[in-house]
Parts: sequence; structure tokens; C-alpha cells
Amino acid sequence: MVTKIKLADIPTTAPKGWDEDDTEKKTKKLVKELGDLQQLLHAEAKHSVLVVLQGMDGSGKDGAVHKVFDACRITGLTLTAFKKPTEEEFAHDFLWRVHKAAPEKGMIAIFNRSHYEDILIQRVHGWIDEKRVEQRMNAINAFEELLAFDNNTHIFKFYLHISKDEQEKQLLERMAEPDKHWKHNPGDWKEREHWDKYMQCYEDAINKSSIPWHICPVDDRWYRDYFIAKTLVDGLSKVPMVMPPLET
Repeated sequence: MVTKIKLADIPTTAPKGWDEDDTEKKTKKLVKELGDLQQLLHAEAKHSVLVVLQGMDGSGKDGAVHKVFDACRITGLTLTAFKKPTEEEFAHDFLWRVHKAAPEKGMIAIFNRSHYEDILIQRVHGWIDEKRVEQRMNAINAFEELLAFDNNTHIFKFYLHISKDEQEKQLLERMAEPDKHWKHNPGDWKEREHWDKYMQCYEDAINKSSIPWHICPVDDRWYRDYFIAKTLVDGLSKVPMVMPPLET
């Protein structure tokens, strides 16, 4: 029997005893290793990778992309930020815009937010009923399984686990620091009012996923970067990839 994840029981900070400077050194090495693995992935072009970064506002999705994928070649990466659907996207099924952004063989696709938005924000605000939530969850599982078996897509899903206090700090920094003003969105404070409902919906999505999630503590951003880089390097190191031989 699979134990259900309770987010309230999982720390949002780095494990006790971890040193920040030492961890940052390890992260630099991992980031370099990830760059090497991405080069191999891109050259062989037999596998693809999907990285899903999902979390509350202020959980550091943009920062994680910048730090973790710093050594990766831009030609082998795609980044899609899923915001409010356009009119064209609303006119299609909810996975239409997502499937178009799925990675082709040889590529790493990063989703900043993702298809899970359609069973999170819409559920929190009551824009869809529970029957539709269940149907969409089943569709998400089928979609991810399709990518995995039909396109050799290795899926890494990270829930960026932030505390409510740390989120407040991050949102206040966006208002106080000029170089972060562009990140400020008054709507983030309104969404924060639904914190408990969001936690419930995230837990439900995590526990009903057929492909497991990685719960990444992000209150300490230096540990966030290490956690994501280590998870990706460990996972991709197990993928059987070889550099193509010289063509003659």
C-alpha cells in the first residue's frame, strides 16, 4: 500500500546539519554533470525529458531554472510558462496547449507551472466541479504515461514546497526591491488567501499521480537547487545513452 503524502509533515527547509557553502559546491558539480548528460541526450536523440516545476507563488520556479540548467545548451532546452489560457486555448481541451510543448527526442522541456494548473486554480475557485477534476486527473495520468512509453520521455515532477511565512517574505521582497518589482502581481496576495485549499488540492494531485512527484523544500534556495540538480543527475545517469559514433 502506497503511503499518502501529507505536505504538512514534510519540512520546507534544508535537512538539519547541511552546510550552505558545502552544498553550493556540490550543486556546482551537479550542474556541470547535468550539462554533460544533456549534451549526451541531445546528441543521441533517443530519449526526451520533461521537467515539471509546480508550486505556490514565490516558490522559486524561475530561480530554479536559472540555477539548475545553467550548464545546459540552450539548443537542447525548451521552457514553457503556462499562464491563463488564451481564447484559442480555451476553445480546445485542456491538454491541447500542453501536448504541443511536450519534448521531442533529444530535448529537455521545462514546464514552469503545467497541466496541473487545470486541477489546481480552477478547482480552488470552484470553476470546475469534482467530477471534472477526477476526469482531468485521469487524463493527466494517461497523458504522462503516453509520453513515457511512446516517446521515451523521462518525467521529473517537482513540487516546490514553500512555507506560508516564507511565501509572505518573498512576496514582500517583490514590492520592496526595485529589481524585483517586475515580479509583483497583486493577484498573488488574493491567491494566498486560499492557501489551505491550495494545499489540499496539491496533496490530492500528488497522491493521485501515477508518476511520482519529488517534494522539494525551497525555503532555503541553496538546498532547492541542490535537490533538483541531484534528482535530475541521479535519474538521467540511469538512462542508457551513448554518444553516436563518427559517421564515415
